[in-house]
Amino acid sequence: MQWLKHHPFAVEAVLARTTVLTYAVPAPELQRLLPPCLTLDNLGQCGFVAVAMVQTNSLRPKGLPAWLGQSFFLIGYRIFVRYTSAASKRLRGLYILKSETDKRQMALLGDVFTSYRYSTIDIQEQTTSAGQLITSAQANLHIETATEFDGPDLPGSSPFTSWAQARRFAGPLPFTFSYHPTQQQVVIVQGLREEWKPQPVAVRAARIGFLEELGFSELRLASAFTMSDIPYEWQKGRAELWKA
Repeated sequence: MQWLKHHPFAVEAVLARTTVLTYAVPAPELQRLLPPCLTLDNLGQCGFVAVAMVQTNSLRPKGLPAWLGQSFFLIGYRIFVRYTSAASKRLRGLYILKSETDKRQMALLGDVFTSYRYSTIDIQEQTTSAGQLITSAQANLHIETATEFDGPDLPGSSPFTSWAQARRFAGPLPFTFSYHPTQQQVVIVQGLREEWKPQPVAVRAARIGFLEELGFSELRLASAFTMSDIPYEWQKGRAELWKA
């Protein structure tokens, strides 16, 4: 039944509100978290891990009516990576370390059909014209962002030289990868979006328990973006044999 975790059918949803905080980490410390088939999508000596917080609406198998879908809040921890396919194509995408949601049913289905490591936690989210507050006692997470109409500056700790460069690491990216070592298979899921206009936001506070637990020697806020109302489709996953 391992094939069930290969994302066996296409799904679609609307990403109603997405906020992404991207952090720079010394590249060797992120590389050790990756399976052998993936390499970091790095900038100099920095690799990047993102915390994506997404209000997801009407997630459902592609083609079904929206009212049959699941709506939930998702927190995903992803590393920006590259993969060379069996056809020698260089693909850019994400490797998911952990997924958290406020809906138990979503966590159960996510663990059946993917390898994205779901768990159910408490999540509180408040959005106003001035910004957003996202908290979870169980995940030791507290994030406050502020909308600045003149446009915020890049974080002082950012390795990026411009917001344009930072957008390359805002996500969502074209591909998501997972690896099944017993079969030596890489599962590739391609995402398709219709709209994507990330807007920079300022981060007023950020405590992210999961990243703290990983014990990085350096964790620098590199960028923060928000996006709204993105129709999104994940295609059926495809698996290929990886040869070291």
